[in-house]
Amino acid sequence: MLDAIPPEVKVWSQFFHPVLMWILFALSLYALYLGILVRRTRTAEGEQKKELIKGKYNLKHYQVGSALLALMVLGSIGGMAVTYINNGKLFVGPHLLVGLAMTGLIAVSASMSPYMQKGQDWARYTHILLNISILGLFGWQAVTGVEIVQRIISKM
Repeated sequence: MLDAIPPEVKVWSQFFHPVLMWILFALSLYALYLGILVRRTRTAEGEQKKELIKGKYNLKHYQVGSALLALMVLGSIGGMAVTYINNGKLFVGPHLLVGLAMTGLIAVSASMSPYMQKGQDWARYTHILLNISILGLFGWQAVTGVEIVQRIISKM
């Protein structure tokens, strides 16, 4: 069945995952920025608070976070699928394992939303801690991903 996939598709499909992940890394930084604005809105007072509320940063943060969750899960599955299609196996190593951990962490982080909406500070702090961890791991994944892409290009 894997032989039915044209070689050109196999070769170029290998770059979809890295490109998507770099976009998601940038989007994660934007989500962090929005999260900081949400927190600033929550702690502001008077006119400053009224002005910040107009930005609807909480809604934007929620929407960007939802997109991040969906695209990270799909991108992780896609990366594994393309690796399997091109190699007949997955390479179990730090890049795969950290990617799977990040996928699980973002799901747990997103699951904090109902509790945060009810004003639970423990959920907010858990959400923040998980997302800072994800960003750190994302930075490391970017470096190891570039190394993997370089190996793929050297074989072409």
